[in-house]
Amino acid sequence: MANKDVIEIDGKIEELLPAGTFRVRLESGQSLTAHLSGKMRLNKIRLGIGDTVRVEMTPYDLTKGRISYRY
Repeated sequence: MANKDVIEIDGKIEELLPAGTFRVRLESGQSLTAHLSGKMRLNKIRLGIGDTVRVEMTPYDLTKGRISYRY
C-alpha cells in the first residue's frame, strides 16, 4: 500500500545517529532526522556521510522522514 500524501525531496547525509537514524540536510537547507525504509534494511544498503539520498516526509511533521533511495 503506497502512501499518497508523501513529499519526496533529495538531500545529503551529514551525521550518523544511533539506532539506524541519520541527520539529513535537504536541498532547501533544512535539516531533519530520517530512518531507513524497510526495503533498504532488508537489502542491507549501507549509507555514509556525504551520500545523496531521497527522503519521504509527511506534510504533518516536516522534521522527520524516511530514506527510500540512495543515489
